[in-house]
Amino acid sequence: MRLTPKKHQHFFFSLHKCSFILFCLLFLILWTEISFAATIKIGAINPLSGKLAKQGMEIHQGVEVAIAEANEAGGVGGKQLKLISRDDQSQPDVAISRAEELCGWEKVRALTGGYVDSLVGPIAAVAKKYRIPYVASASLQKELVQHENPYFFRVSRLQGFVEPLCGILTERFKPQRLAILHSATPGSTELARDLENCLKAHGIKIRLIEKFRPGTPDFTPLIGKLAGMNIDVIVSGGFTPDHILMIRQLKENRVSPKAYIGPFGIAYENFMQTMGEDADYLYSTCAWNPGITEPGSEATSRYFVKKFHQMFKREPNTTNMHGYTSAKALIAAMQAVVSNGQTLSGDNIRLALTRLDLTMPMEHLIFDQNGDPLHYRHVVVQIQKGRLVVVYPSDRAFGEPLFPMPSWEQRN
Repeated sequence: MRLTPKKHQHFFFSLHKCSFILFCLLFLILWTEISFAATIKIGAINPLSGKLAKQGMEIHQGVEVAIAEANEAGGVGGKQLKLISRDDQSQPDVAISRAEELCGWEKVRALTGGYVDSLVGPIAAVAKKYRIPYVASASLQKELVQHENPYFFRVSRLQGFVEPLCGILTERFKPQRLAILHSATPGSTELARDLENCLKAHGIKIRLIEKFRPGTPDFTPLIGKLAGMNIDVIVSGGFTPDHILMIRQLKENRVSPKAYIGPFGIAYENFMQTMGEDADYLYSTCAWNPGITEPGSEATSRYFVKKFHQMFKREPNTTNMHGYTSAKALIAAMQAVVSNGQTLSGDNIRLALTRLDLTMPMEHLIFDQNGDPLHYRHVVVQIQKGRLVVVYPSDRAFGEPLFPMPSWEQRN
């Protein structure tokens, strides 16, 4: 069959069109491969939805600051870092699938992020399976470092809370009728148990240890028990909503302990704004705050606050700093691997993490043989006239504890 001039022209036009499309596709594939080769992928898994979404987003924001900061400084080995983020929806089974996706499909070099051990634990197991180092941002449960997992590291640990709490109670407050309340969660339960052991070793008697459900709608029966026992110091391992309800009901029932200490969820701007003047005199613990930083890291701390504010238009909090610290640890380890002329394999990054010695605003970060941070330690703070004042230990304090706190009647 012979082609007419018109059909001949149409045939070649179609051929050129197909060739052009094929060329574009090949160019896109080649460009994508070159682009991926010029980046280093880091995975982050956080609860960005569900009941832990607020904390998960705060961790994620801290990670984003660390990535942006590294890329502005030239990346790692001349390659930019690419953050691949996934939402575990505050559910352990989803956390597993997201970790499988990042490690098996996305081929990330390392993982970070993570909030609460029920989510961190499953991610750590997947990281071990793929021999991918994982630096968790917020993890406390001791069980996670008791299983052999050389690829698991974290920037927080339970003893960082227990030691300063035990210190201020035994050295400064010396309560006669102490109550330890704790949420029925693994971290809060472990905190209560370890604090009890420490206090008993120092001769402090504990009159009441009481467990409550997370999200308890009414603390009135428990408050009645505290009042009947004339408890003078309360340590509560609840979380922000628990503290808000407990303090309001203590006030309603005119129960005034000499000190109320909530290690979790009180040392936050949003808590102080919610509670107003009723937040005054309450105690908490704090790893970092814009005005509370590891000695010698003041300049780094100010830079982080400035960068965070540029990116998110607000001041950062301690949860943001935990995300930032975990990502910075990974980046520092990667830089060490590249500086030694090695490939960025999971095992090389893992080995670099075991040798890490990094001074950060939150802590002097060195991991022990189990992946726990050796120097993670909170300070005890008291809210005084709407601001956090460090009152313990003495070498970090810039104020004295107002103890005993005034009764509700005296405040009014």
